[in-house]
Amino acid sequence: MNQASLFQKFVAFTASVYEITNDMSVDVRSAALTPVQYKILEYIAVSEPVTLSQISECMHMSMPNTSRELRKLTEQRLCEKITDDEDRRKQFIRLSQDGQAMMNEAFAKIENRLEDRIGHLSGEERKEIERALDLLHSKVFY
Repeated sequence: MNQASLFQKFVAFTASVYEITNDMSVDVRSAALTPVQYKILEYIAVSEPVTLSQISECMHMSMPNTSRELRKLTEQRLCEKITDDEDRRKQFIRLSQDGQAMMNEAFAKIENRLEDRIGHLSGEERKEIERALDLLHSKVFY
């Protein structure tokens, strides 16, 4: 396989990832959240604890906009800031108990949708997909 072909497959794959992510997460967020706020909580849930700058970079948002959205999420008691014991100037953000419960519910819905998509696959096919995901994660999306 040449480099151009590999790149084209990668572009098609990443476009499909965006599409399936949207399809599987539609209607899982609370009506009290904006799509951006949900995405921030989702990022925190899989990466916590995170810093303000990490959220800003991942969400492609300015620091002031990220800070404003985090303030709103904190006011809703969905996330909380914790101060680093070693560097008191550094703060991490993590989900609160309410935020964790909300994301557990959202992820349960997404997991059910995934099962609907792959429920017909054999055990070996599922293992093959898991190996492929592990390989992608370790070699491309690290």
